Amino acid sequence: MNAVIEMPRQESAGLVAAEVHRYSLAEIRERVNLVQEVMRGIMKLNTHYGTIPGTPKPTLYKPGAEVLCVTFRIAPIYRILDLSTDLVARFRVTCVGQHQVSDIMLGEGVGECSSAEEKYKWRAAVCAEEFDLTPETMRRLKFAKYKGNVEKKVQVRTEAADLSNTVLKMACKRAMIAMTLNVTAASDIFTQDIEDLPEELRSQDIGDPAMSALALEWVAKANAAPTADDLAAVWKAGVKAINEAKDAVASNAFKAAVTERGTALTATQPAPKAEKPAPQPLSTAAAEILADMEVLADDGAEVFAASWASLSKTTQNMLAAHYDGLMARAQKAGGAA
Repeated sequence: MNAVIEMPRQESAGLVAAEVHRYSLAEIRERVNLVQEVMRGIMKLNTHYGTIPGTPKPTLYKPGAEVLCVTFRIAPIYRILDLSTDLVARFRVTCVGQHQVSDIMLGEGVGECSSAEEKYKWRAAVCAEEFDLTPETMRRLKFAKYKGNVEKKVQVRTEAADLSNTVLKMACKRAMIAMTLNVTAASDIFTQDIEDLPEELRSQDIGDPAMSALALEWVAKANAAPTADDLAAVWKAGVKAINEAKDAVASNAFKAAVTERGTALTATQPAPKAEKPAPQPLSTAAAEILADMEVLADDGAEVFAASWASLSKTTQNMLAAHYDGLMARAQKAGGAA
């Protein structure tokens, strides 16, 4: 009896290679290209990823990791290790990426979070009395910089139990992002968890930003554009070159440079002069009143001003476009308004 053998499904740009033991160069290239295309076409800045000051590349957020998992059909599976104590909530999570079609385990990432971290360990005191009544080992005076000024904040320790669920979710998020970067080989495009670092530690941990030669070239051209028309031409040519190279980091840097240069060029342009509206056609009655006012203007500014004041607001509004000309005529005839 002949048996029917079902062959594994092959996917273009997927994470399961056509061959069991290796990927071809074309498959690797296609996977990398797909990640960059998803970043440009689907992901939104500050929603799926963000640029943290002092970092060389974008930081992948959880919504962005979820988009990549959907793209490559990755199902995250979590293994949770509870390391909590009476005073500290702490979890270490391993996130395993499983292919939804073939059930193959593609890779994993590890994330950990603890209520002893700076942003979870302390909270602002509700009032001075709470701070004074809290034991000295459970309170502190925190010095922080805000808009160039040093501020002092009174803080007390948080309760670990209140933060247990938050800490667990954060550990799962970190593990999932790590797994996504590992499985999709997207670490050359994104970093992770930089948003969780205190601002004063980010530049020390990462160093100065680095851009490709292509990014530096087109950013320099954007900054050197002398006019808005030149900037538009640079934008068109730069987008074409960067898209052909599929350099997502260069694309973000170039967009930011064009936006900044465009704002600067707009600020240096003189504001257009407001044109004085042309007088609107008058009704027969208004035209007759205007003729009378022209006669009164010939009698001098005092007579004209008194006559104008005697008109109703509606009539003054109808003749407002002619007022300056009538007043100039009256002043020329003599007298002061």
